[in-house]
Amino acid sequence: MTSVTEYMHDLGKTARTASRSMARASTATKNLALRHMADLIELQASALQSENTKDIVQARAKGLDDAFIDRLTLSDKAVATMIAGLRQVAELPDPIGQMNNFKPLPSGITVGQMRVPLGVIGIIYESRPNVTIDAAALCIKSGNATILRGGSEALHSNQALAKIVQAGLAHAGLPESAVQVVNTPDRAAVGELITMTEYVDVIVPRGGKSLIERLMADARVPMIKHLDGICHTYIDVAADIAKAIKVCDNAKTQRYAPCNTMETLLVHREIAPNVLPQLCQIYQDKSVELRVDAPTRALLEKNGLTNLVDATEEDWSTEYLAPILSIKIVDDLDAAIEHINHYGSAHTDAIITENHSTAQRFLREVDSSSVMLNASTRFADGFEYGLGAEIGISNDKLHARGPVGLEGLTSLKYVVYGDGSVRV
Repeated sequence: MTSVTEYMHDLGKTARTASRSMARASTATKNLALRHMADLIELQASALQSENTKDIVQARAKGLDDAFIDRLTLSDKAVATMIAGLRQVAELPDPIGQMNNFKPLPSGITVGQMRVPLGVIGIIYESRPNVTIDAAALCIKSGNATILRGGSEALHSNQALAKIVQAGLAHAGLPESAVQVVNTPDRAAVGELITMTEYVDVIVPRGGKSLIERLMADARVPMIKHLDGICHTYIDVAADIAKAIKVCDNAKTQRYAPCNTMETLLVHREIAPNVLPQLCQIYQDKSVELRVDAPTRALLEKNGLTNLVDATEEDWSTEYLAPILSIKIVDDLDAAIEHINHYGSAHTDAIITENHSTAQRFLREVDSSSVMLNASTRFADGFEYGLGAEIGISNDKLHARGPVGLEGLTSLKYVVYGDGSVRV
């Protein structure tokens, strides 16, 4: 039997070969593959969901929580989003081969840059089977090959989706090995993937904190990643109260599991009496546990709200991924920015205000990959940003930051034009 090491190195060699074909593939060919994949998902939706049900049944038998099940489920909406994502990526401009920033120099040469694929991308993710499609779509369109290692809990779903992806590639005359899904649940496969520097150019992890921490400690291949999604919304003294309630309700309760869900709400002291009682009543009606500082407790109890939990220091730096929200009243914008930059994870943070100068200060000074004005943090997503899909969120500052779409999966090389030019 082939060992995990041999198996993973075989995948790596095959991916490296496929990457050369993908780098020279035409835009029309890549788009043909993506559209065929979308058509196949549409035709095979029921069969895909049947495979997904097998994974859900096994996950429930293991006692996995509701947030995990939510991420695992290929609902009708999730299937429709995969289809729409594939078609949207097919419509996006192809970044590969784009050339710009050309300038003539006194020496007689002209220097510019060309956008090129990264090569082979290893993507490690846990419970979300839709990542198989998002990742495949973006890697195909950006001219890369990819090795996908999904979680063992989604094995049936991922294998079914892999067949669709490879059928789409074959239909367009592209190598099926351009997208390979690791078929072993052995954790040693991850250890091999993140150290195969001779075959893999970059790793993109999409998963929980423990996965990211392991990869940060053990990986030799460069990574595009974020560790936590501790997202904040600050309600400023100049906020429109109706907007604040609408946006903050959505930011927390539209879905609890994603990394762009609000985990901490900050409220200016002067506006707190006008907004917090109404907003927190909505949260409690939706069974959201409120972990509050002392001023928030006093205000809410005065207005008849109970079942409050005292926030601890740990709460301010916790990503709940659950119906739990930390709330703090702050003195001003400076205090809000200081809190976010101290406790946040540089993922996504929002301000609710009608004051232009206050908004601009927040947008400039909050050091996060996405900053928002009068909008829910739940928009921090490649699909919502018009990227077609995303391969992950990066809160690093090198190469890619924020939702990573097509451009984030490319690099630049210099192109020099001469006419018998020599250096003197």
